[in-house]
Amino acid sequence: MLDREYPNQLCSVARALEVIGQRWSLLLVRDVFLGRHRFDELCASTGITRSVLTARLTHLVDEGVLRRECYQSGPERFEYHLTEKGRALLPVLAQLMLWGDRYYPGPDGPPLLLEHRDCGGHPQDVLRCDQCDHALTASDVRARPAG
Repeated sequence: MLDREYPNQLCSVARALEVIGQRWSLLLVRDVFLGRHRFDELCASTGITRSVLTARLTHLVDEGVLRRECYQSGPERFEYHLTEKGRALLPVLAQLMLWGDRYYPGPDGPPLLLEHRDCGGHPQDVLRCDQCDHALTASDVRARPAG
């Protein structure tokens, strides 16, 4: 893991990866997006060990990506739901999924499709400029120091 202080890495990507960059973290966020909210569902879906699942869920709750809600007492059992911060990861997951579908498709094509609930359309792999609405590619973008 990277240090949390980042003295030589003034980088938002590095800070974001500290929260969601661990493989299990993204897969858990994906599963909660897909409607799996209970510990046992998440464990079965991912194949993660219970101890690692507990650690990852605790981390995501502590970071404000997920919130824990009790659905049963005696014994206490919890569901995990996305916070606003967690829901903001949808474009990240969608783009990662589209990238994976393009470069690492399964033998029968993509295993899952994202669909717009209202019209049945699908997300597109497009980053747009906030000024001119131009679709951007890697050759259209440059990085510069902020401020």
